[in-house]
Amino acid sequence: MVQHIHPDTPSQPGADLSQALADSAWILRLESPLVTRQEGPLAGLCFAVKDNIDVAKLETTAACPAFAFTAGAHAHVVQKLLDAGAALQGKTNLDQFACGLNGTRSPYGAVPNAFDAAYVSGGSSAGSAYVVATGQVDFSLGTDTAGSGRVPAGLNNIVGLKPSKGLLSARGVLPAAQSVDCVSIFARTVAVAAKVLAASMGYDPLDPYSRQLDLSQQSWGASFRFGVPDVLPFFDDAQAQAAFAEAVERLRALGGVPVPIDYTPLAQSAALLYESALVAERYAAIRPFFDAHEDQLIEPVRAIIGKGRQYSAADLFEAQTQLRAYGQQAAKMWHDIDVLLVPTAPTHYTITDMQADPVTLNRNLGAYTNFVNLLDYAAISVPSSIRPDGLPFGITLVGLCGSDWPLAELGQRYHHATGLSQGALGLALPDMQALGGAGQQGQTLPVAVVGAHLSGMPLNSQLTERGARLIQSTHTADCYRLYALPGTTPPKPGLRRVAGQGAAIAVEVWNMPLQQLGGFLALIPPPLGLGKLELADGSWVTGFICEGHALDDALDVTGHGGWRAYLASLKPTTTA
Repeated sequence: MVQHIHPDTPSQPGADLSQALADSAWILRLESPLVTRQEGPLAGLCFAVKDNIDVAKLETTAACPAFAFTAGAHAHVVQKLLDAGAALQGKTNLDQFACGLNGTRSPYGAVPNAFDAAYVSGGSSAGSAYVVATGQVDFSLGTDTAGSGRVPAGLNNIVGLKPSKGLLSARGVLPAAQSVDCVSIFARTVAVAAKVLAASMGYDPLDPYSRQLDLSQQSWGASFRFGVPDVLPFFDDAQAQAAFAEAVERLRALGGVPVPIDYTPLAQSAALLYESALVAERYAAIRPFFDAHEDQLIEPVRAIIGKGRQYSAADLFEAQTQLRAYGQQAAKMWHDIDVLLVPTAPTHYTITDMQADPVTLNRNLGAYTNFVNLLDYAAISVPSSIRPDGLPFGITLVGLCGSDWPLAELGQRYHHATGLSQGALGLALPDMQALGGAGQQGQTLPVAVVGAHLSGMPLNSQLTERGARLIQSTHTADCYRLYALPGTTPPKPGLRRVAGQGAAIAVEVWNMPLQQLGGFLALIPPPLGLGKLELADGSWVTGFICEGHALDDALDVTGHGGWRAYLASLKPTTTA
C-alpha cells in the first residue's frame, strides 16, 4: 500500500535533478491513490499532504522518525477533500516540525528547487510545493505559520494560498505554533487553489481556533489601492529587486494605485515570532516529546524549539502586548489601501549556502512573511516572473482577515497577466475561471457591463451588493457602436451591434450569483436590458443591450472606445 522513501540525499547537489533529489519531496507515497468518492467538486484531481497532517492508518512523522505515530483518523481537512472527490497520493517532506522556511531541515533529505536543484525549494512545506511544481499532483496541502505556505510557492513558480486563520480546520494537524497556524493550499493556478479552498473551508467546533468568518466581500473591483513597503531589502539581489519593480508596474496596469506604507510595525511584528517569548508556543506544541527526546531533533530545529523553555508566562504576556501594539500601528495603513503587495521572498539561496548559515539566511527568506499570521491577515502568493538566471520570482498579496475571495480574484488576474507557464512544466495557463465560495460553484452567471455599472461608477453597487465579483476587464468584438443615451440619470450608454463600421468597446465581466439575477434585472430601466454580447475572444456572454429606437437621437461616442473614456473626455482640462 505504501512506499516509504528515505533517500540518501547528497548535501551538495549539482544542477541536475537526480531521482534521489526528486524522491526527497516525499516521505511516503501510496502505491495506489486513496479515493473515497468518484464524484464531487474535486473529482479527477489528485493531491498530497505535508507530513504534519494526519492521514488515517499512515504515519505522521513531522520529519522526525523518533516522533512518528500511526494516525487513527484523517485530519478534518483531508476528510473534506476526500469527500469532495479528490484522490490522495501520499505525504510530503518538510522542515522538521514545520520549523524553517528553506526545505533543508529534514533527515529525509533537502528538497530541491524545481527549477535548479542547487537551490532551496523554500519550506517548511518544501515537498508539498515541489510535487505541485513538477506536476506529480494537481494540488497539495501545506501549513503556514511564518510563511511556509508562501515562500515555497514563490520559489517554485506556483500559487500558495494562505487562508484567513480558522477558515480551514486544523484538527488533525500537528501545530508548529497553534494560535497562528493555517493549513495552506498549493496549486499551479489560482482557480484550482480557490476550488480546493471552497471545498475544504468551514467551521469546525472541535478545532479550538476554528471560527466563522464573513467572506461576503468578493472583489476590490477594477480600481484598487495597493500598499508598497517604504523599505524593501533584497539582500543585494538586483534581479529580485528588478522583478519586484516590474510587479508594481504590472499591478498598476491592472487598475491599481500604489501607496507607500510604513513597513516598520510589520517588521517589528515579524521579529517577535522567533525573538521573543512567542517562540515558547513552538516548544509547547511538542513539549512531552521534546523533553524526553531532545537529542532526536536536528539542528537548528532543536535550538530554536529549545529556546522556548527559557521564557516565563509573564514574558509571554509582555510579548503578546507588544504584538498588539504593533498591530495597532499597522492597522493605520488599511485606511489608505485595499491590499498590500510584497515580494514573496527577497532572494534565492543555494542549498550549500543555506546549510552553512541556516539561521540568518532562513530569516532573510521570511522578511516579508512572518508578520502575516501574527497580525491576522490573509494572503496569496502568485508567480510574477522568471528572472534572467532562470529562477522564479513571486509576489504576495496580503489582505485583512476575511478578504480571501478578493485576494484570489486579484491574484488570478495578476497571474494570468504575467503570461507565465504552470510550475516547472512549461504548460500554458488555462483560461481564467470564475471563482466562488462554498455553495456558489456552478451557480453563477457571467454578466458584461458597459456603462454605469462599471467599477467605480454610480451603479456598481447594484452588482457588489448582490455578491457579484469582477472576473475580467476586456472588450467586445469589433462590431458594436456605443451611444450616450439622452436624459438618463445617472448617465448611461446604449450598445448596438452593427453589421459594419463597428469597434471594440471596453466592458467588464462580473460573475453574478444566479439567485440574485432576478433582483438585478428588475433594477434595469428601459430601454436597456440583458441579452447576448460577443466578446473580443469570440465568446458570448449575457450583457447589456439597448432597444434600437432609443439610439436614433443618441450621441455616438464609439470613438472613445468605452464609457469611462467618454466621461473622462467631458471633464474640463486644466493648464499649468
